[in-house]
Amino acid sequence: WEWCKTTEEISDADYDKYFKYFNPDLFDAREWAKKAKATGMKYAVLTTKHHEGFCLFDTQYTDYKITNTPFGRDLVKEYVEAFRAEGIKVGFYYSLIDWHHPEFPIDVTHPLREHPDAPELDKGRDMKKYAEYVRNQVTELLTNYGKIDILWFDFSYPNPTPEYIRRMFGFAPHAPANPAKEWMQFNGGKGKEQWESEKLMALIRSLAPDIIVNNRTGLAGDVSTPEQVQPESWMKDEATGEYKVWESCQTFSGSWGYARDEHTWKSPKMLIDMLIKNVARGGNMILNVGPNARGCFDNRAEAALSAFGSWMKHNARAIYGCTMAEPEFCEPKGTSLTESADGKRLYLFLTEYPFKQIKVDALAGKIKYAQFLCDASEVKYSEKLDTGEVIFSLPIIPPEEITPVIEIFLD
Repeated sequence: WEWCKTTEEISDADYDKYFKYFNPDLFDAREWAKKAKATGMKYAVLTTKHHEGFCLFDTQYTDYKITNTPFGRDLVKEYVEAFRAEGIKVGFYYSLIDWHHPEFPIDVTHPLREHPDAPELDKGRDMKKYAEYVRNQVTELLTNYGKIDILWFDFSYPNPTPEYIRRMFGFAPHAPANPAKEWMQFNGGKGKEQWESEKLMALIRSLAPDIIVNNRTGLAGDVSTPEQVQPESWMKDEATGEYKVWESCQTFSGSWGYARDEHTWKSPKMLIDMLIKNVARGGNMILNVGPNARGCFDNRAEAALSAFGSWMKHNARAIYGCTMAEPEFCEPKGTSLTESADGKRLYLFLTEYPFKQIKVDALAGKIKYAQFLCDASEVKYSEKLDTGEVIFSLPIIPPEEITPVIEIFLD
């Protein structure tokens, strides 16, 4: 589990065994890229460094990197080349947190937060030196691997409250019950001032002017990233009321990384319906795929990827190039609606398949034709021009799709 070093308060010395034996010998970047393309992914984001500080790339600023493990290769380089070859946009995740770095001040997330010698161990740690380390590594990532499309940072937590800490740790048994200790720097948290985010962003824009950067440095960024929640409406800026560009961050299960004994896996239908709902609310979805330590995906992940691939093969055009339908079109209960960018097609997702028919308001007089998207078989309908209602006639047995889609050609 990706947070285990801190939830179990593991020291560097005890955690080092994972470094010594790390060898994802079954990793094949080309196989990953082909699976991603078959699934329907248009962009991918790889973890280059997570909170424990271990780097999957050959950085010159730390020895705590994959090229010093039995694996011995720059995994990031192989990923970039393979995914770019399949025409998939390339992104990097980079954790601003680093529990291994000697200059990273001990805070409420740190594995040593409860250690009796923590105040002494924290003395002399210099956040400015650590912020420089971050900029140096970001420079490597944006100059050593060609054009990078997305930079996905994680994350800021200034002035963390007890409630925030419990939520952040997922209510784990070892989550700290109290906020910062009095000896902790920056009140036990870190935000844009500590990361020196303005300076970091200026560097990024100078190296990669067209890159998309998320909102977790403490700055607004280009895209908002709600995590493990399902927005029920298009996200808006609280100050201006304008629609935001947003991307929901989701997982196959309850964990972001591979966890052998974790069994709260979402069904393929739940995952696909989450994607549908995101697009129907004006957003994207980034979905985590956690490989095991051999560098491959287990059967549960393979099954989920396969389900996405099968569904997207038939229904992709209801997702790509589509967004929330115009407000005049109302979603019947148990459905979602998307609309093509040119306004010529409406897509009705039957997330709860109805019996024989479904009624949609405000459509009468606006339809030219309707069909199931999966096989292009006609869906007949009747109109009530006085009320604006359209009644679609459906077969009792639904199409063999996780969530069937009716494609409506608008007049």
